[in-house]
Amino acid sequence: MSALRGRPLAACLAGVGLLGPGLSGWPAAAAVLRGEQPYLPARTEMPAAQWLPPAERRRATAAVKLTLATGGAALAMAERDATDLRTVFAASSGDGVNCHALCEALASPDRLVSPTRFHNSVHNAASGYWGIATHCMAASAVLCAAHDGSFGAGLLEALVEVGTSGEDVLLLAYDTDYPEPLRSARPIPDAFGVALLLAPRRSGAALACMAVDAAAPFTEAPPRGLEQPGLEALRRSIPAARSLSLLQAVARGESATAVVDYLPGRQLRVELSPC
Repeated sequence: MSALRGRPLAACLAGVGLLGPGLSGWPAAAAVLRGEQPYLPARTEMPAAQWLPPAERRRATAAVKLTLATGGAALAMAERDATDLRTVFAASSGDGVNCHALCEALASPDRLVSPTRFHNSVHNAASGYWGIATHCMAASAVLCAAHDGSFGAGLLEALVEVGTSGEDVLLLAYDTDYPEPLRSARPIPDAFGVALLLAPRRSGAALACMAVDAAAPFTEAPPRGLEQPGLEALRRSIPAARSLSLLQAVARGESATAVVDYLPGRQLRVELSPC
């Protein structure tokens, strides 16, 4: 971030897509985050990967379906085309079910791995399917190294890209659950995905403006918990759902300092204000 030192990393939030347990789309989720509706836990409703050709659609994993659905919703809200749009993908891990199937195959007597399972195992698989679905040839960054702080790492990367390129950037953060026995080691209970379309300047009805101080982007203060116990449990149980503390301020249309998980003892501080 040395090129941006001395000035804030700033962007307008032009569109949001969200899917998670009991949260089927941003309008419904925003009402829950504002306290207008109670949070009712339910399994994530996984949509079909409609943008993909039939052959790729059959091979699409939960991570691919999440990113296509949430990314498509964010683009529709902002009335933005995807073909020239920079993207940042962030996840704490890959596709849990696919990883489990590969482990089962490697533990079997013949140890034969499905080619489809293999190519879906790489951490940039969702980015590749996004390119196939949208015909997008713009730059795409894929992060998978920040564990529970992956949403914060992805948001920071996206804001840096907005600041250095002067172009719109779509952040897609997602996590999927693991079957047993991997779930005992990494207890992610369900799938969750969020997409944020960040623009360098306001155009149309932006949802919020956000800024991070490039000279001092981190704080030791912990994130503020959510008032509804079920929502707070969701925020803490799925890494991509750490976005909910920021999204609550967006849903309420308020000026606030959102603290987002990043690394132990080092959280990302984001200043939010209405546009």
